[in-house]
Parts: sequence; structure tokens; C-alpha cells
Amino acid sequence: MCVLAVSMSLATASCWRYGFAGGGLPSHVKSLAILPFENQTATPELQKQLWDAMRSDVSSRLGVHDASESRADAVLKGTILRYDVDVPVGYSATGGRIQSSAVSPTERKLELALNIEIDDQTTGKVLWKRDGLVADGNYPEGAELSGRKQAIKTVVQQIIEGAQSQW
Repeated sequence: MCVLAVSMSLATASCWRYGFAGGGLPSHVKSLAILPFENQTATPELQKQLWDAMRSDVSSRLGVHDASESRADAVLKGTILRYDVDVPVGYSATGGRIQSSAVSPTERKLELALNIEIDDQTTGKVLWKRDGLVADGNYPEGAELSGRKQAIKTVVQQIIEGAQSQW
């Protein structure tokens, strides 16, 4: 009896497809152009790193395919406003901030601030917009790149969650 129940459950599960069409985007949005964000920081490589991360995750997780801006149903664009790599998060035993790693190891925090928008090119409407999104990443002294990757991952997750929340 138990084997029969498990077999029926597996058969039913394999026939039922889980997912949201378009990942919360309108049903007519089947393609998305992800544009490189305007970079207002002094870190030029940040633009490409963010764009690469968005291209590898956003479209597939939203259930749309990549397209050029001229052919896409929707466009993801934005501006990198600020990239601050020197936000201390280590504290001394007296409760004061540790400003230098010369005395003891510290953990650092970086912050990435952006404006992001997804526009529907068919209707001309803004599908999702987030001004002033701030993502951070913690990293040990001297390992800024690991903190940057963490912050970029947070940005990508926020974009996906924001777009999915529209349904």
C-alpha cells in the first residue's frame, strides 16, 4: 500500500510543473534586455561584474530569455550611485570602532547603492523600480573582492524578488 502511494505521488509530481509564468512579470514579457548600468563610481570594473552577475541569473530565474534592447519585451537598467569600501564593522572591547587593522584584525563592510528599473517596452510602463537600493558585503581586511561579490549577489537577488513581487 505504501509503495502504491509513493508511486502515485511521484507520477503526479512528474506531471505537474511548478513555476510562475514570467516570474511575476506580465505574461506577454517573454524576453528581457539587461543593459550595463551607468557607473557613477570610481571603480570601472564594478559595472562589468554586476552586468555579468545579472546576465547569468536574472533572466533564467524570472523565466524569460535574453534579448537585445531592440527586440526585448522588457529592459532592466540602472545606475550605480555609490561604492564605499571602507565601512568599518569591527569594534574594540571598549565599544569603539576599530579604524585600522594595524592593532588587530578587523572585518570590513562595503556598500553598493543603486537605482534600478525594469521597463515594459510593449506598454511603456515601469514594471518594477527601486531607487536607493543598498547592498552590502562583509570581508576581512584585504579581501575586498569577496565583499563585492557578496554585495552583487544581494543586488541580483533583490532584482529577482522585486520583479517576482509584481504578481
